[in-house]
Amino acid sequence: MLRRHRAAVRTVSSFPLPSAQSAQSTSWRGGRPAPLCSARSIIKGFVLMVSIVASHAFAQDSGPAPADGVYDMLVGTYTGGKSEGLYVYRFDTKTGEATRVSVAQTVNPSYLVVSRDRRFVYAVNELPGDNGPATQRGGISAFRFDAASGRLSFLNKVSSDGNDPCYLSLSPDGKYLLTANYSVAADPGGSFAVFPLQADGQVGVSVLTVHHEGGGPVKGRQDNSHVHSTVFSPDGHYLFAQDLGADKLYSYRYTPDGSRGLFGPTDSRYTQEKAGTGPRHLVFGADGKHAYLTSELAATVSTFNYADGKLTQVQTISLTEPGFKGAVGAAAIHLSPDGRFLYATNRGDANEIVIFSVDPGTGHLKKIGHQPSLGKSPREFAIDPTGNWLIVGNQNSGTVYVFKRDQQSGLLEANPKRIEIDSPVDFKLVSPS
Repeated sequence: MLRRHRAAVRTVSSFPLPSAQSAQSTSWRGGRPAPLCSARSIIKGFVLMVSIVASHAFAQDSGPAPADGVYDMLVGTYTGGKSEGLYVYRFDTKTGEATRVSVAQTVNPSYLVVSRDRRFVYAVNELPGDNGPATQRGGISAFRFDAASGRLSFLNKVSSDGNDPCYLSLSPDGKYLLTANYSVAADPGGSFAVFPLQADGQVGVSVLTVHHEGGGPVKGRQDNSHVHSTVFSPDGHYLFAQDLGADKLYSYRYTPDGSRGLFGPTDSRYTQEKAGTGPRHLVFGADGKHAYLTSELAATVSTFNYADGKLTQVQTISLTEPGFKGAVGAAAIHLSPDGRFLYATNRGDANEIVIFSVDPGTGHLKKIGHQPSLGKSPREFAIDPTGNWLIVGNQNSGTVYVFKRDQQSGLLEANPKRIEIDSPVDFKLVSPS
């Protein structure tokens, strides 16, 4: 299965740039300017990048609560086995039952994002994978989404301008789509790319690709840069790119008026993580003052204080209990809708969901529970908008479990509902109203 070996480790254009941007841009390699080249130039190191009008919440907005409590649930998968692509289910938040509605055929749509008006869905096409040619690029596919009928209609597809795209995020104004290109291959290496979005939902070719350089001490996993997620700060002024290969959280300033280019490095440039930890996914708390990070290789969750583009690490907690022996692989991380609890998945031999309470004053975490995922390699998961259910996909065993949440304790109840989906990865819930 694509990227399966990375799921567990031992503990161990037709679209111009904004008018403020000139027809040519400067490419940087190791801090030195390279010759001027076209506006779609690939940029090494730290670069200039697009701007955004800020808004507070950049998490998935599911839309207004439907009267009957039934949402559309989109499921991204890997298609190397029986899966056909991107699935739509009707998910009843009153009962936890899910009914399949449709499927859109597309290759390896392992991560999804829904437009803010819920009319369009974007999915990565995660290629080439572990054994594919390094010359092959991954893709980004756009779909029109009729939430009322639960049907997806293919719009277009563009190159992700990198290998193994594994994450998508929208700019706060919804004008740009960003992807993290993990890149198993050292050449071209890890990067993130920026794509303009048209009014009809189609995605344009990238206007900017930012390559990171460097690596870490874990052989086979940190031989080069691996950008695993791109997350905007709650104030809308900054972008954080989590680099598993380089053990860094790169920070970029986002200037909506284009006065400072597109994305430019902050003064601090990055937050350095402990060597060999492998930072993966980052989420911000509802108050905008704290952030939380999973580090895949170390299987930890870290807490940061956040202010004006700077992250300050204040806490790190292991996902495993003392004495645990075996493979680990921290993956997804999400907060409950009320912000009182945080959840993270741990793969490898652990195969569980780890539950934390959040101190409302300090943002610090306290581990309060472990819930087996009842399958192999729980990668992504979602908490429904009502907060009643946690839905987790076991990528390597072809199962999805729907756990009932106790909203007071944050714990998950036993005897979850089971859905059979081959190689499930990502989940997004959308109101059909």
